[in-house]
Amino acid sequence: MKYDFTSVIDRRGLDAMAVDIAGRPDGMPAPREGFDIIPMWVADMNFPTAPAIPQAMIQRAGHSLYGYFYPREEYYNAIIRWQESRNGVTGLTKDCVGYENGVLGGVVSALNVLCSRGDPVLLHSPTYVGFTGSLTNSGYHIVHSPLARDGDGVYRMDLTDMEKKIVEHRIHAAVLCSPHNPCGRVWERWELEGAMELFRRHGVMVVSDEIWSDLTLPGHRHIPTQSVSEDARNRTVALYAPSKTFNLAGLVGSYHIIYNKALRERVDKESSLSHYNNMNVMSMHALIGAYSPEGQEWVDELRQVLGGNVDFACDYIAGHFEGVQVSKPQGTYMLFLDCTRWCETHGGTLDQLLRAGWDVGVYWQDGRPFHGPCHIRMNLALPLTRVKEAMERLDRYVFHG
Repeated sequence: MKYDFTSVIDRRGLDAMAVDIAGRPDGMPAPREGFDIIPMWVADMNFPTAPAIPQAMIQRAGHSLYGYFYPREEYYNAIIRWQESRNGVTGLTKDCVGYENGVLGGVVSALNVLCSRGDPVLLHSPTYVGFTGSLTNSGYHIVHSPLARDGDGVYRMDLTDMEKKIVEHRIHAAVLCSPHNPCGRVWERWELEGAMELFRRHGVMVVSDEIWSDLTLPGHRHIPTQSVSEDARNRTVALYAPSKTFNLAGLVGSYHIIYNKALRERVDKESSLSHYNNMNVMSMHALIGAYSPEGQEWVDELRQVLGGNVDFACDYIAGHFEGVQVSKPQGTYMLFLDCTRWCETHGGTLDQLLRAGWDVGVYWQDGRPFHGPCHIRMNLALPLTRVKEAMERLDRYVFHG
């Protein structure tokens, strides 16, 4: 491969929450002596980002004035080209693109326009923990519609349950996660069409978090929610960012796409009220570098690497961790391990299982805040050598220790 997805990089002391959480009172215990940390919890990657990004930032940083600025046309053009080449989006204009400091802030701004505080909002469960925190803190009442696993173990929307909850709770707004975090589903067009028709029929507006859209795994393709019908185009606030794709969360910066002019103007106004939802000049140049031809090439290689890691990990779990179930993700780089049967068979608890992994340096994540009752969330965006080492430690010291 042209780009580096094999180097093991020491992130200690370099502003990386993934490893700096060790030993913190609000974090994870330090591993036992003799074990280094393999960061597999928070959803950031352990690969050096696309070279075009630091190059763009260094070039801009060389001009040592960083005052007030207007976003460049190049910024908007990069987004429009990216959406067309990656997602098949046509007809997108600069006017439909708006800046957000973060996707979660954009979700809340959109809901503040669509709802009143205290209103019920429909989400699927399992649920991204960021949705739970931001919606609850903002005064919204989350109503969950559980995803159901089909005969092949694939998570599917339950349209019957969704409609039942919408009617019972008089719901007028839903948050859709596409691709889904933490389950890793890449929704097919017919699934999105069914959901959006249901929302149309009951007058439900949609906020679609599509931050994972670039990280579909080989054989799967992201379908933008707004693309499935003309009604969906005007009913949906879609949110994107280069941060998950290129590991840029520390730079801050995302964007919304809203085609409905009246809705767009109200969301723009709501987002502006804090006077802190403003673009950073360095993150602007980072996006321009990311959404370049070299960035496209880098992402294509990354998807192949992630696909290989997912294949290895899922095969290893199936062959070595009896009682642990996992639905193979179609996108993202996260696994959501169901440890219910293992805990029942071995008389253990999820807390004991989590701690046993942390003790040997496998920093995986409690799945209960994601509404997985006996689940563990695991990040596979590491060099394959580290994924293999983690699986071997779990095999030797945790599941068969």
